[in-house]
Amino acid sequence: MRRPSLFAIELLALLALLVLAAPVGAAEARSEAGDAIVVVNGDVAVERGEIVEGVFVVNGDARIDGRVDGDVAVLAGDVRLAGRIDGNLVTISGRARLLPKSSVGGDLTYGDEAPRIAPAATVSGTVEEEDWSGSIDFLPFIGALVFWLAVTVSSAVLGILLLLLAPRAAAAVFERARERIGTTIAIGIAIFIVLPLAVFLAAITLVGLPLAIAIGLALLPLAAIAYVTAAWALGRRIVKPPRGRILAFLAGLAILRVAALVPILGLLVWLGAVVVGLGLLATAIWAAREPSAAHAPGS
Repeated sequence: MRRPSLFAIELLALLALLVLAAPVGAAEARSEAGDAIVVVNGDVAVERGEIVEGVFVVNGDARIDGRVDGDVAVLAGDVRLAGRIDGNLVTISGRARLLPKSSVGGDLTYGDEAPRIAPAATVSGTVEEEDWSGSIDFLPFIGALVFWLAVTVSSAVLGILLLLLAPRAAAAVFERARERIGTTIAIGIAIFIVLPLAVFLAAITLVGLPLAIAIGLALLPLAAIAYVTAAWALGRRIVKPPRGRILAFLAGLAILRVAALVPILGLLVWLGAVVVGLGLLATAIWAAREPSAAHAPGS
């Protein structure tokens, strides 16, 4: 079996990242950076007289009547070429159709249907079928890595913002982590069970459906806050005062995110962090409500 070209592998990686980055249900996400056109879901048209640097389409057709200085790659869709492509043309799931007087300066590579090339059309490079089966084995790995990076970055941003906006709350949470951790975990488990149960019970009644939707939408950000709370408490135990709060948080988050790379263990660590974080938040809020806390000596 012939090995896929480096160009083909790079295009597959780029298109896979675009699919993962596209929001669910988005009708079209189009970006034109430096005259290169990138479309996640939708058709592309390069009109006669128009010049672009490249065209990359994840899901949609491409119509090239003008000129493309670089490459054209379409993951799922057809390509109709009446103009000129100076680089390579790649179709992975779809067909390329080259009209008379059109030209491709590089190679024409296809993975599904053989292209239709008019007699007066020209391809300077080779026209060949590519076996993509050996190339797409790495796509699940790329997807998992992108998701891991997205969660890591968003968690870091959320945690740092919370520390900057509510430093006293962060101190109160750490105090809870130093006291009666068993009780804190038990409270966190109770919250972790009760909230989804409340969503289910509300959803089975027509009147409570809006409430169920509201609670359900609140669970994800609440879980995210609980996760970074646990990361902060863990990091503060390792990076003790007077070192900075942000450094402590990042240390704790790094431990949790490294554990997330391990299959099964990562899920268990996430569940544990959310449970502990919920317990810490609940106990810190409850302690803040106690009158004695507001008038305690040295507060």
